[in-house]
Amino acid sequence: MGLRKEKAARLKLSVLDSTLRLIGKKSFDDLHVDEICAKVKISKVTLFKYFPQKEDILLYYFRIWCLRRAVELKDKPKEGLAGITFLFDKLSEDAETHPGIILSLFAYLADLKRTPRPFPVKAEEKKLIFPDEQEILSIEIQSVDQMFEKFSLEAIFKKEITKNSSTRDISHLIISIFYGSVVTAHINQIAPLKLFFRKNLELALKGLQ
Repeated sequence: MGLRKEKAARLKLSVLDSTLRLIGKKSFDDLHVDEICAKVKISKVTLFKYFPQKEDILLYYFRIWCLRRAVELKDKPKEGLAGITFLFDKLSEDAETHPGIILSLFAYLADLKRTPRPFPVKAEEKKLIFPDEQEILSIEIQSVDQMFEKFSLEAIFKKEITKNSSTRDISHLIISIFYGSVVTAHINQIAPLKLFFRKNLELALKGLQ
């Protein structure tokens, strides 16, 4: 990769890493741009060159989250309900490790002013995150919606889901539980998250069988 593009990629990943380290359990709204810039040792002008608004860091985190799932699924493929459970487990792990970023991300996704487009992840960033993955550039980043729709369709073909509903309706139900479990767990201070998420998923799937 070119030196200029590599430098830009490293800077963006450094901004994300510093944000995760700074935010901890506090809200993203309480994290100031000045703090991020001081941690990364860059100016506000430089930060906004790569992230035009602060919330773009949340979208960038989410896109890389999806990339990580894509790589993991390539190395250890899962189908149907196993794939759905896999995504729930990964969310529960990150919601416990980075509660501030996950809750703030989901709040921003519900914001009417947010951009409808996913934040791009460039080839150089993929290579830096997964330097040992030979096929990293050919791995497609699917959105959470796309992954759940794929797994739901597989679950229907495998007869793990037998209720006569459209794949889209089923995936919408599962996605609602995916996002809603985080909010409900936070409001009611429920732990451990993995057990709670799996219980919600199990109850929903019983109604589809």
